[in-house]
Amino acid sequence: MVQITVKVDGMQCSMCEAHVNEAVRRALPVKKVTSSHSKGQTVILAEQPLDEQAIRAAIEPTGYRVLGIESGPCRKKGFFGLFG
Repeated sequence: MVQITVKVDGMQCSMCEAHVNEAVRRALPVKKVTSSHSKGQTVILAEQPLDEQAIRAAIEPTGYRVLGIESGPCRKKGFFGLFG
């Protein structure tokens, strides 16, 4: 599982978050996507690494700007995440 954190400029409210989430879900094979306008980011969980251009192509036509993309292995939170 891969976690991709996308810095997104322009989200101002929860409707903006929902707009970005829906665009990502429609365009990419993701397991989970959550956005935070207060943090200015979208976090994507996927089985395989995703192409950065595809991420930009999903988000930028919605009117928001991708400022950066970081990816790495997903680390589970909670009790069981302490052991691996």
